[in-house]
Amino acid sequence: MSIEEDDHSTLETKASKFQSMATNASSPRGRPQYYPHHIPDPSYVRILDTTLRDGEQSPGAAMTSQEKLRIARQLARLGVDVIQPGFPSASDDDFLAVKMIAQEVGNTAAHDGHIPVIAGFCRCVREDIAVAWEAVKDAKRPRLCTSIATSSIHMEHKLRKSKNEVIQIARDMVAFARSLGCNDIQFGAEDATRSEREFLYEILGVVIEAGATTVNIADTVGILMPFELGKLISDIKSNTPGIANVIVSTHCHNDLGLATANTIEGARAGARQLEVTINGIGERAGNASLEEVVMALVCKGDHVLNGLYTRINTRRILETSKMVEEYSGMHLQPHKALVGTNAFLHASGIHQDGMLKHKGTYQILSPEDIGHKITTEIGIVLGKLRM
Repeated sequence: MSIEEDDHSTLETKASKFQSMATNASSPRGRPQYYPHHIPDPSYVRILDTTLRDGEQSPGAAMTSQEKLRIARQLARLGVDVIQPGFPSASDDDFLAVKMIAQEVGNTAAHDGHIPVIAGFCRCVREDIAVAWEAVKDAKRPRLCTSIATSSIHMEHKLRKSKNEVIQIARDMVAFARSLGCNDIQFGAEDATRSEREFLYEILGVVIEAGATTVNIADTVGILMPFELGKLISDIKSNTPGIANVIVSTHCHNDLGLATANTIEGARAGARQLEVTINGIGERAGNASLEEVVMALVCKGDHVLNGLYTRINTRRILETSKMVEEYSGMHLQPHKALVGTNAFLHASGIHQDGMLKHKGTYQILSPEDIGHKITTEIGIVLGKLRM
């Protein structure tokens, strides 16, 4: 065999191995049994989809209750662990949507027996929590997601509360949620990434003692670099009383274009629930994108991320993306990673030549893995570039 043939063979072997890894996107490992505060498999990562709550907060992205119900059904088919379908106190229509989703999607088992958690979002306000519980309580696995700001700028200028007052509110409202009969309570520290570290450890310890089962660390304004987010999660896990008894979650915004990178780094540092949205829609520049986070774990989980995996059915990603695009009116840029119309197309002559010889030269995964149906055999399009 010539050196040239040997190089080509090695390229094909490596590319085939990588594409095979992506093709087997639905991990052979099963979905662990669900416990609110614990995941039996330390490598398993829960996916909380907040397309219908934070995603809908994109300007112009309002959806009807029926549209939300259809998307929630699709999210269940996708294999999402937790669906956050709205903010029940925000409007009568949002309450209705969450309640319908809890009653139907929250009680319907998929072919593998999976039933998603239905999580109602609420502020640390008694009336919010009571309304949210009324909306989600009929689900097989209901959750309440309470939230209060913990950064100095938010406490001073928005809440106009002292640290002690915020801690007391958080403790009392988690305890109140518990008193309603809810045993799956998420506490969200809004603007956690700009919060004083010692105060964050303290308030998280207090809500864990009060009964929280998940603590959510929100990069609300998308300000952190990935290494900073990873360090924050590591520090929280090392310094917060009772943290070993709960799930640590991340919620990353995309103001600097780093939401996906931050989310992956959070998982690498020990977060085991990742909050995402379909197509990355959300407030301002959006949230971490479900498809990007999930496929990053598919492609790199075994080799770089110590075996991290999800149970998302990746072959339903594209159809879910298109449904959300249609109902939300938030149109995708053509070069959007994975689900954009150009994501698997090749116009350069150099790239086309490589693709004709072996698809693995310019594709790290097969487009069919996320549900693409390529109209040409290898996604080549005519353009002005011969090279």
